[in-house]
Amino acid sequence: MSEQQNDNRLREGYERLLERMQGGANELTWEKLQKDLDDAVEFESELEEYTKDELALLRAWVERDLKDMRYFMADTGKQVASWLGIDIDGLSRRVAESLLSIADRSVVERERFEEDLEAARADYCEGEMAAPGLMACTHCDAQVMLPTVSRLEPCHQCGHRYFYRFPNKIIET
Repeated sequence: MSEQQNDNRLREGYERLLERMQGGANELTWEKLQKDLDDAVEFESELEEYTKDELALLRAWVERDLKDMRYFMADTGKQVASWLGIDIDGLSRRVAESLLSIADRSVVERERFEEDLEAARADYCEGEMAAPGLMACTHCDAQVMLPTVSRLEPCHQCGHRYFYRFPNKIIET
């Protein structure tokens, strides 16, 4: 067996161990996690022909990563995506782009047109720095008070990206 084939086999085993452990993820005691890991390794040994050393390595790798993730989350208070270094926004954009590529073009174009209209009403966009003051979302008119110079986040009410200074514009009803 080539080294690449063996690497693929171990990678797939690692992934299957994680998949098998998902069922017990609701009971997150260390003891329960250890038992689930032992059960997953035993199942994997029946599914695929591994040496004892390979099974020990798979178990050690998964346990190492689970410990590391646990300590990271406890120490930083951040989510799993931060530990993994995954750009959730980038991933979401790629998924959205994939879905849009197979969607009805007229619906997609109408949505883009409406977003362009919304952007035309905006003075500010998510991600920009803005001076303190009262802002409002161009989509739902939800207000947000910026107490200091702040980077604009998406609207907390509807998730849209465009804002205007509230006192500077008259809201049309």
